Order: sequence, then C-alpha cells, then structure tokens
Amino acid sequence: MNVAIYDTTLRDGTQREGISLSVADKIKIAKLLDQFGVAYIEGGWPGSNPKDAAFFEAAKTLDLQHAKIAAFGSTCRKESDPASDPNIMALVDAQTPVVTVVGKTSMLHVKDVLQTTPEENLRMIRESLRYLKSLGKEVIYDAEHFFDGIKLDMEYALDTIEAAVEGGADSVVLCDTNGGSLPWEITHFVNAVKDSFPSVSIGIHTHNDGELAVANTLAAVQAGATQVQGTINGYGERCGNANLCSIIPDLELKMGYKCLPEPAHLRHLTTLSRTVAEIANLSPDNHLAYVGKSAFAHKGGIHVAAIRRNVDSYQHIDPSRVGNEMRVLVSDLSGQGNLLSKAEEFGMDVSRDEALRVLDEVKRLENEGFVFEGAEASVAIRLHRSKPGYKPIFSLIDFTVMVAERDGHQVSQAMVKLDVEGDIVHTAAEGNGPVNALDLALRKALLPRYPQLADFQLADYKVRIPDGNNGTAATTRVLIDTQMGTQRWSTVGAGTNIIQSSWLALVDSVEYGIALGKPEPIADAGASD
Repeated sequence: MNVAIYDTTLRDGTQREGISLSVADKIKIAKLLDQFGVAYIEGGWPGSNPKDAAFFEAAKTLDLQHAKIAAFGSTCRKESDPASDPNIMALVDAQTPVVTVVGKTSMLHVKDVLQTTPEENLRMIRESLRYLKSLGKEVIYDAEHFFDGIKLDMEYALDTIEAAVEGGADSVVLCDTNGGSLPWEITHFVNAVKDSFPSVSIGIHTHNDGELAVANTLAAVQAGATQVQGTINGYGERCGNANLCSIIPDLELKMGYKCLPEPAHLRHLTTLSRTVAEIANLSPDNHLAYVGKSAFAHKGGIHVAAIRRNVDSYQHIDPSRVGNEMRVLVSDLSGQGNLLSKAEEFGMDVSRDEALRVLDEVKRLENEGFVFEGAEASVAIRLHRSKPGYKPIFSLIDFTVMVAERDGHQVSQAMVKLDVEGDIVHTAAEGNGPVNALDLALRKALLPRYPQLADFQLADYKVRIPDGNNGTAATTRVLIDTQMGTQRWSTVGAGTNIIQSSWLALVDSVEYGIALGKPEPIADAGASD
C-alpha cells in the first residue's frame, strides 16, 4: 500500500523558533526533497509574505522528477467571494499544480477566532475549494484543529469535512494542530471519518506538543490515512511537527508501506536530514532516531561485546538502510570489546592484553576528567603506544609559558625543550595566546624531522569545566580538533592547569597525525582534465 509523503518543511518547518530560510535556501531544500522522492513539497503561504511569493516564482523553473509543489493558504474570508478574496487570489497567482487550503473545524475557532456563524464557515470551506477546483487545481483540504474540534462537537466537525468534500477536495487532512491528542484517539476519530466518508482520501498532520507526533501519524496510517504531512527533522512551531525522518523508515521498514519511488532512496535519509539542518543553520541533532550520529552508537561494554558476536543484538535495523553507520564509543563504561572494535576501525592489530591496558588507562583518566567519546584520536594513539617496541617520536624535558602585558599589549611566549630521538631540541615562539605559543614552539622543534607538521591546522579548541563547583581550582578539559587536508581528528587533555591540559591534547594530536595520519594523495602533475 502506498502512502504519499507531503513535506511542509518550507512552510510549517520555518515556523520553528530560530529558523529563517532565504529563497535560495528553500530552492536547495526543494531540490533535495524531490531527489529523495517525496510526493508533495509545500513551498509556503504566498499571501503571507514576499519571500514565499518569490519562492513560487523561482520554483516555476525547477525540473522536478517526483514531487508536486503545493501552495498553502486559508479559505476565503467571511462574507467574501473566493474569486476576489486576497488569500485565494494569492494561491492562484502562485501557479502551482496543488493548493492546500486550511479551514476551521473547531466550533471554538469558528466563534472566537473567525467570529462568524457555523453556517458561514461551512460556506467559506465549500466555495473556496469549489472555486480552486474549477481552475483545474489539485486541492488538499487541511482540517485545522480537527481532533480538538471533534471532541467539542462531533456533528459539526464532520459537517466541515462534508463541506470540503462537496467543494471537491481531492483529499482531506485531519490536523492535530495543538499536538494534544493520543494515538488511540487518533485511531478512533480517523475511523469515524472513514465510516462517514468511505470514498474520501484521508491525510494526517500532527504536532509534537505531547511528544506523540510520530506515534499519532503511524496510528492514523494504520487506521487508513494515505497521506502523511510532516517536516524534515521534525522542525516546526513550538515543539515541532511530525518528524518525517522517523516516520518514513517506520512506514517502509516496519509497517510495509511504500513511501518513496524506490527502496534505495531511503539510503539518502541521513544525508538529507543533516544537509537540511546545515542549510537551516542548525546543528544536527545527534540523538534523532535513524539519522542521528548517536542513533547506532554503542557505549556500554556489555552491548559492544554482544554486537561483536552478532551485530543485530543491539540494533533494530542495519544502519546502512537509512544511510547511517554503526559507531563504537570508548569511555569508562567500556569493556575490552570497545577497544578491540575501535582498533579494527583504525586498522590496527591489537591484542587483548594491549586493549585491556589501554582500557585501564581510559577508565583512570576519565575519573580524572578526561572524556574520550569525542576524542577518538586520543584513543587511537594510546592503542598505538601500547604496541611492543613502541618508541615515542619525542619526549618532553620541560616547557615554560609566559603571559605578559607590555605597552598595553598582551604578549604570550612559550619555550619547549624536547628529546627528539636522542637529540635535545630547545625552541621558543610567540603566539596570540599561551596555547598558540606552545603549539608553535612544539611545531618548530619537530618540523625539521617531520615536515608534514606544516600542513597541520588547529581547526577547533574547546574548553569544558566538568566540576564547576570547585571554582578556579576546577578540573579543565581541553578538546582540540586538528585538520590536515580532508582529514580531521580530535584529542583531549584534562587537569587543574589549563596549559597542561592543552599540552596533553597537543601532544596526542601531533603524535597521532605523524604516526597514524594518512598523507593526502598527490595529483599526477601530468594529468589533464
């Protein structure tokens, strides 16, 4: 059985606090949604703002393969003719093949918001849809506040659906606009509409105010809804809309419905989720089901031991089916399996004894304030150091860092004394801060022997205070991200001295990049385009 996916990220999704999409942003997302294979893309409300009107003008040039563009708007105003009503005229001017018209279902909204009569509201619904149908449009009717309205006055709520059907609606979408309904209520009232209008195509539009938008959507589909409205990542007003990134794989993988043109399209779900987040200038939510970075991340030692024997023991699906991947985390909750899995991930041959030694070190250091989950290069270099015959590329004799105020300017200097394979190297450097000066002095000491250091870039530097109750005596955790070409790795250091914590992270970073980093491929100088 097919379920049509109606995406409203570009309209309802932009009502989330903190989201503002430009016309160019909306065009990018529309192209992504079409490539993914949704059936409908709701572009906005052309009568509400110039940006949405501009989007519909730009969308005329899109060569869409799967999706139809829909314009959203309300019924005509009370006591007005649809043919001359500004809302309806804006829908017509958008020149989309599909229009979605929202109307009032709840008597509370008819009386208190529209301040009109029940009969006039029915006329507004019926005539608005009839006029748009006469222009050859596919018309979707959104029954706003349907589930609240039917609880208040079931007869009138069904009367509004009848008015939409009489107006020629191609489908009627039942909206849980306030997000307060429960799954069994959704099932009951979808069945009530089906019993009253057996030939009508039913859709569902839910909000997440009760953390039930996905569950309510699935309940509606199970009860007979054949269109699902929602947004990528669940973006939307207040607590958000139904999250299509959960609903689509639930329907396709768990319930046996077809939502996309081909099953292979589902493998692009994770990329779609994260790309839309980036376009919206939001950090991807690592803990989203199916598509989050942590969705298939395993931390507990017992869990990792189990998945090493059978990967299905702690995963409900193969993550590759939605374009995601399994990850094993290393922490004080780890067992030896976590370290063995991480070694395999890095392509390292590590014995159980070596893994256990590193595991003991990880547990001890995490007790002192280190966190290795986001610093996998620090784990990898410890595994490397555990190998028989390991020799460090350098060892510290001492370092000095000085910060001074001179003539109104802050000056940071660092001096580093190292044993580099038997040679004593003593260097100094100035930087724009103490950590930068220390980094530059370390590099100066090592560059003659390890010229690849010139390509290392400090990409990010973060400081965390895990025990803030100790004030200025608190442990300081430093996370450093280093980049070389397209490679990027993270290291950690911790202690009560922020300079010492930074040094520990820098040492891990430099040694990882030299010992385990993979050189960037060099293009053939004789190659041509």
